[in-house]
Amino acid sequence: MNKSQKPSSEKTLDRRAFFRTATVSAVGGAAIVAIGDKDGEAAASSAEANDDRSRYRETNHVRMAYKLARF
Repeated sequence: MNKSQKPSSEKTLDRRAFFRTATVSAVGGAAIVAIGDKDGEAAASSAEANDDRSRYRETNHVRMAYKLARF
């Protein structure tokens, strides 16, 4: 390495530090997702309380789309 190729005195991440930082960030993000918030659980239980098991409804326009899609 000659003088023109020396890294600048600015603080930069080398390759290993970058991957270490990315790994720690990914693990932290996965932990946050795994912990989650309680709002998601409450929404799921309220749908079960309403006996709304499926939002799919086979209406006339859906039946027509199925009929036209047949070859």
